[in-house]
Amino acid sequence: MAAIDANCRYFGLLPLQLMENAGAALAKEVKANAAVAGKKIAIVAGKGNNGGDAFAAIRHLEGFDVTVFLIGRSKDIATPEARQNWGILEKLDFNRKEISDVRDMNLPEYDLIIDAIFGTGVRDPIKGLEAAAIDAINSASRPVISVDVPSGLGTSKAVRPALTVTFHRPKPGLSGNIVVADIGIPAQAEFFAGPGDVRLVGARSPDSHKGDSGRILVIGGGPYTGAPALTAMAALRAGADIATVATPRSASQTVAGFSPNLIVRELPGDHLSPEHVDILKNLIQNHGVVVLGMGLGRNPDTIQALAQILPICGKVVIDADALQSGLPLKGIVTPHAGEFKRISKVELPGPDYRGRIEPVKRYAKENSLVVLLKGRIDLITDGDVVRGNATGNPGMTVGGTGDVLAGVTAAFYARTSPLRAAVAAAFVNGRAGDLVYDEKDYGMVATDVIEKIPQAMRL
Repeated sequence: MAAIDANCRYFGLLPLQLMENAGAALAKEVKANAAVAGKKIAIVAGKGNNGGDAFAAIRHLEGFDVTVFLIGRSKDIATPEARQNWGILEKLDFNRKEISDVRDMNLPEYDLIIDAIFGTGVRDPIKGLEAAAIDAINSASRPVISVDVPSGLGTSKAVRPALTVTFHRPKPGLSGNIVVADIGIPAQAEFFAGPGDVRLVGARSPDSHKGDSGRILVIGGGPYTGAPALTAMAALRAGADIATVATPRSASQTVAGFSPNLIVRELPGDHLSPEHVDILKNLIQNHGVVVLGMGLGRNPDTIQALAQILPICGKVVIDADALQSGLPLKGIVTPHAGEFKRISKVELPGPDYRGRIEPVKRYAKENSLVVLLKGRIDLITDGDVVRGNATGNPGMTVGGTGDVLAGVTAAFYARTSPLRAAVAAAFVNGRAGDLVYDEKDYGMVATDVIEKIPQAMRL
């Protein structure tokens, strides 16, 4: 839900709008229950957006005797949206009290209690004033409605509501009586990728060490020299700690000269072949994610080597020439429409992405893959969930941007699930291209996109 909220903001659906909708939806359910319980209502609110939803609800409860008890001080309200709704209550002189001692609430006096202390994401231990407030609610022997989730859900101290009014979708762990309230988040806000999906990849831990954020092995090059270097540099810019390129001698010097940040493992000869498999087995064991395909060419020796390498790869991203091998695929594959036809034997309708969803989804399901289909609207699916990405521009038809995407995907795959990695990578790669386009129009090249990746990842 935090990711969806972030994506809504990116698409222009502001948190204040969603809070207003949540408040109205909450008030509707409160009215229905207050008709039975009585009209004297206590709202016990925290300082975050959960409390903010309840502040917004008060304005929709005319005719009821409502008092809102803020747990703590109003100057400590944590979000702009919650502060704005509290400010409205102040200006219009609604009944409100800032609480430093829960005994001042006297909750048994009320007919109905609204629990709006905490939303999702709370961790043990809950202590202090909030813990005392939860105890006061549970001991008041009055009907309780929780906002979005019971405060403290998943911890050792949680509210026990008669009803939970949850927003947009049910949350994990909810039980008992639940109402799922629509707050105006359209299906498209869940379908299209945004900054929230980058958040789901996760940040580096302050305690992490070299390699903890991803060791990426790129196996590529030979007939073509620049592609694996682009992939490896993109992986580093996307947050991987280490990027190693295993490439034939014919390409190794070019790759090594691309950047001193790359580790290059030279393979004898001018193309990948079965004689390299023993070397690659050791490298694969020492790297968390393998990227295969860019610049390899289609020499029969190379196909034989891939046939031995693919089965021993754990996390793998397959792109470019490795998609043309005719071998069984695994992990994340990143074809464009033409490559998809060759690997699936299915010709996609186009260019409207809507007609492509079902065949791509079916192929991913049947082959246990995550497919990142590149296009004007990228489609990403694991066979169950389908997501879209609208970032990117026609300037990105320049050579190498697909290699960059593979590197970003690998870096994210080192830290999260294959579907989340592919969704976030599609968004970041396209957004980086859009940042370049703003400066260079159709003069962009793939290395420009790499340099914009850190900026594109900023939330």
